[in-house]
Amino acid sequence: MELYVSPKGNDNWSGRRKSPASDGSDGPLATLAGAVARIGALKNQGALCGPVTVFLRGGNYWVSEPVIIKPAASWPVTFKPYQGERAVISGGVRILDWKVGRAGGREAWTASLPEVRDGKWSFRQLFVNGRRAPRPRRPKKGLFRMQEVPGLKLPAGWGNGGQTKFVCRPGDVRPFRNINDVEVVYLHFWIEERSPIESFDPAKNLVTMSRPSTSAPVGSFGSQLADYYLDNVAEDLSEPGEWYLDRKDGTLTYLPRPGQTPENTEIIAPKALQLIGLLGEPEKNAFVEHVRFEGLVFAHTDWRHPAHDGATVVGSSQPDRPGGHSRRHSRGQRAAASQAACDVPGVITMEAARYCALEDCVIEHVGWYGVEIGDACSGIRVVGCTIRDMGGGGVKINGAAACDPDVLVRRTGLHLVSDNVIEQGGRVFHSAVGVLCMNAFGVRIAHNLIRDIFYSGVSCGWEWGYHESVSRDNVIEYNHIYNIGQGLLSDMGGIYTLGVQPGTVIRNNLIHDVRSAHYGGWCIYPDEGSSHILIENNVCYNADRQAFHQHYGRENLVINNIFAFGGEAVATYSRAEEHMGFTMIRNILVTDGKPVFSTGYSYRLDRPRHRSDLNLIFDVSGRQPFFLESGKKKVSLARWRALGLDQHSIVADPGFCNLNRMDFRLRPDSPALKIGFRPIDLSRVGPRPASKRGM
Repeated sequence: MELYVSPKGNDNWSGRRKSPASDGSDGPLATLAGAVARIGALKNQGALCGPVTVFLRGGNYWVSEPVIIKPAASWPVTFKPYQGERAVISGGVRILDWKVGRAGGREAWTASLPEVRDGKWSFRQLFVNGRRAPRPRRPKKGLFRMQEVPGLKLPAGWGNGGQTKFVCRPGDVRPFRNINDVEVVYLHFWIEERSPIESFDPAKNLVTMSRPSTSAPVGSFGSQLADYYLDNVAEDLSEPGEWYLDRKDGTLTYLPRPGQTPENTEIIAPKALQLIGLLGEPEKNAFVEHVRFEGLVFAHTDWRHPAHDGATVVGSSQPDRPGGHSRRHSRGQRAAASQAACDVPGVITMEAARYCALEDCVIEHVGWYGVEIGDACSGIRVVGCTIRDMGGGGVKINGAAACDPDVLVRRTGLHLVSDNVIEQGGRVFHSAVGVLCMNAFGVRIAHNLIRDIFYSGVSCGWEWGYHESVSRDNVIEYNHIYNIGQGLLSDMGGIYTLGVQPGTVIRNNLIHDVRSAHYGGWCIYPDEGSSHILIENNVCYNADRQAFHQHYGRENLVINNIFAFGGEAVATYSRAEEHMGFTMIRNILVTDGKPVFSTGYSYRLDRPRHRSDLNLIFDVSGRQPFFLESGKKKVSLARWRALGLDQHSIVADPGFCNLNRMDFRLRPDSPALKIGFRPIDLSRVGPRPASKRGM
């Protein structure tokens, strides 16, 4: 059966016609929700006997709340645009009726919005001609630094949160207009914390924030206070492309870019937070199955803190849902989640969904994660999509944890995230991840291009230390990950893992250009408890700290990788324990006058807790390779070998085709081949054409 939806349609029509009848008696449906309702009605009547295709005619479909598909309307159905047309599911509205005037010596457009003035609507994002427009920020570039946090003594660590006050430098904060709408965004460790200003005492330069901190507001390793910027400051509205919404009088002000006029400029403000919800009920064994979205555009949603700000959330990220695990991840009333913006929902969200897919879709200009695969999901495919300009990250996968009482009912796994472009993420929640795979098993994350985000590219696992974990048998392969971190946050990896996860494999990935704020910019980063992971055939270079870093874990195998040009060393191991942490064999380790390997804060070289051998070591500076103990004491290669490490490794030029251009292909006479190194083929890295995705 075929159904049709059109901006010119009517939900009272049959939906069986492509266009309205000339007499107006019948035609396509008008909305996606109308098509879902029609399918549910036909299913209830027993009128469906095969798959359904819903064709959306070209145009914008404006929604103010998510379209929900429940088991009653579940049916093998594909939603796709009509041939050659572009269909956009938009959570916004166009802003019209602009008045052109002047503000601060610049041209300024204003629009009066009665819904905002009356407290019925507010928005925090604006999209102009397909581009995210910034709110006025202070300072325009760079960051301020807190001068004092009452009651907090330095150095201070990650814990001991709950602070709401800090002293600023004179002039950084002032008694701004609408000061309660100004947000302090402070950046420290691996998170951003975002809180409105509650009050400001100019005599003391004392800022009081409305939300307590998740962690003590300190930067670096706790030796300094946190850096911050102010977002949404009316007095700093000054640059073309910026906008400000005065919620009190309902006035929206926009400063146009050169060449823009009200007639040639499309300005969209969001109303919806989410666009699609596939929502089953696993406790009732009721699932949404075989629903597929193909070739559609999903765009223009707003953001809120998911646990407050009046956010209405559907799906597994509801902060107050039963079961415990969502509450455990929620930021509650604090200013941040504990890591990876893990409580931020998806604009397209699934719970108790099976065998559903998003293929060749575009998800752009959104406020949260693009896609969320939540509790009790199985066999979900996110393939060939472009996910860009997100307030959060790209794809978030999470089900019940091993410690949750409903883990057998609400566990999630066996998903595919492949051949996607994920870029321009973390525009609001800076700690969001390209692909966040938390409590899940059997997930394949492959052939994705992940770039231009401020935290980790891929994160897999969600139990700190050696606790029992759902995570296992996940495969992360053939991804191209680069330009992440960008100096904003710390403690990140191109690929980051957490906890015990037997069967997990990280292979054939290309990772480069990772830059942290104070510490911890790594290409591959097995963090706390990462265990039983195979890391092979990856090419990693240009990390500002190390290309490979293991915090602590056990029995990982690091084999046949190229690790090159870490800013502090090629590789490091921070916290050694009584067991063997990892085995590193048949790798090519390239440096430029920096240590080959550096042990961290808890690793004594007289008691090695990792194995390393049959590697090729090369220092392009011509210096004799050396190592560091505890990040300080220089260790010679001879001393290193006397400890039983790299006894059969060789020091030689590996014979790359063109190292200056980061061409890591090996020449036929490469000495690396003599130690058993297998050449790494990067030609298959990144998204593939649709015709080759099954290969």
